[in-house]
Amino acid sequence: MWSLAAEARILSNSCTQSEPQDMKSIPVVLSFLTNPGRRRNLLVLGRLVVMFALLVFLFTVAFHYVMAWEGRQFSWATGVYWVLVVMSTLGFGDITFHSDLGRIFSVVVLLSGTVFMLVLLPFMFIQFFYVPWMEAQAAARAPRTLSPKTAGHVILTGLDAVEAALIRLLIRSQKAYVILVADLTEALRLHDEGYRVMLGDLDDPDTYNRARVDQAALVVTARSDTTNTNVAFTVREISASVPIAATASSAASVDILQLAGCNRVLQFHEMLGQGLARRILGQDAKTHVIGQFGELLIAEAAAMHTPLVGRSLRDIRLRDHANVNVVGVWDRGRFQIAGPETHIQATSVLVLAGSREQLDAYDALFCIYERREKPVVIIGGGLVGRAVAATLQEEGIDYRIIDRQPKRLPNPAKTISGDAAELEVLQKAGIMETGSVVITTHDDDMNVYLTIYCRRLRPDIHILGRANLERNTSTLHRAGADFVMSYASMGANVLFNSLESADILLLAEGLDVFRIPMPATLAGQSLAESGIRETSGCNVVAVVEGGRFDVNPDARRPLPADAELVVIGDVESETRFFSRFDL
Repeated sequence: MWSLAAEARILSNSCTQSEPQDMKSIPVVLSFLTNPGRRRNLLVLGRLVVMFALLVFLFTVAFHYVMAWEGRQFSWATGVYWVLVVMSTLGFGDITFHSDLGRIFSVVVLLSGTVFMLVLLPFMFIQFFYVPWMEAQAAARAPRTLSPKTAGHVILTGLDAVEAALIRLLIRSQKAYVILVADLTEALRLHDEGYRVMLGDLDDPDTYNRARVDQAALVVTARSDTTNTNVAFTVREISASVPIAATASSAASVDILQLAGCNRVLQFHEMLGQGLARRILGQDAKTHVIGQFGELLIAEAAAMHTPLVGRSLRDIRLRDHANVNVVGVWDRGRFQIAGPETHIQATSVLVLAGSREQLDAYDALFCIYERREKPVVIIGGGLVGRAVAATLQEEGIDYRIIDRQPKRLPNPAKTISGDAAELEVLQKAGIMETGSVVITTHDDDMNVYLTIYCRRLRPDIHILGRANLERNTSTLHRAGADFVMSYASMGANVLFNSLESADILLLAEGLDVFRIPMPATLAGQSLAESGIRETSGCNVVAVVEGGRFDVNPDARRPLPADAELVVIGDVESETRFFSRFDL
């Protein structure tokens, strides 16, 4: 996995130009001298210097009068010398007063110097010189502009869970990015954590000019709907071609964001709800497309209640019946690259690759085994919970939804009011009869709590959960969830796939489909001879030649040298593939 240090190296190489350290200091000095606040502070310091000079002059005059009173005469230069020596507490002792008046005068000069020279002046120096200099040095760590050579980067308008997950994907794909931050303190904090940041206000057109938006690959804004609208409108005034992806929490904002210039408006809660509903086992054996790479479709299908359960892929021989390729299997949150000996369990979800015709052939074979069960129980009536319910409603699947605020739910007949942590409420919703429960609250801690509770009540139930933070995905699996969708991972995958130049399609966290030129070591060999699956764990699901997709190609056909491969695999298998077959 990539570290933040590696990230910093990639971004510094792609987004900045190397400059000598003294050249980097010039903008710092100019910023220090041209800042209006700094100039005002210098004026205050100038007044203090004038006051100090006046004080030295008055003490010098008093020195001559006291010396004359004692009957001695000294030059004016000697008077200035004595005043500065006493005020600075050096006290050489070569010139001293003999009378009490003179000694009292000396004490007054000494105390004045101690207060003024040794307290006020150092304080003013720190306040007006040292602190501003340090601030200017700090500002240099959070630049206000990117190099003119910066291109192909992704511009982010903030850093939240989704953006953090997206950044990891960009780093893994060696794509540059920059986060726009308006606050200097926040920018420095993110910089120290290893992120690439740039200072600038989101509503300022100059910010996007300095961020080289006209050369960017994508602008991502996932703030409030109103902020996203302002960002999109501002960016579109500068560049008519850069793709803009924005999130929308309200359906009413979708059209407005599109009018403002967004190429793609994403409602993550709707997508998350649809994804969870698609994963409900025992309701539908049909294939559900989760990604597309040209003519190649990637789909998922539940195995429960089909003849696939309990058999290996070698025994099933799907390639002979539907020519569809099983490239992997999800089982209780774990993904396994499919092989001939892979066994299908009742909880398995198959990841299939094929053309539309091939997936239709699969549906014709297995959709006859579809079985409707008791109503699905949905815990949480928020945006995600309502999206799950709406998706099930469209599919004709019955459900019951539990929520403390039933008035916000559209169908009172299918709403159970109360706290899902109470057994009576769960029983009323049908927890003891249903085959599946979907936990969709916006609190990860509550989702873990309810997952443990439901698993204890029904050890055989199929539990689907939502995680807002990626780190809680594994926790929910350990708590007993069969399948968990991370809000951050899903959003990052969708945004990454919005990159028009991307040769990678992310299906799930750690599972990719990527398109690459034919490795020289594979040209002329057949897939059966290549040993790709055996040596790397990856699956070749299509060969692209002359723009035409050969989906699930014949394993005995020689691979053309001028073709491209479409390969599916997880992170580890990808690493083995690229180390084994040089491009």
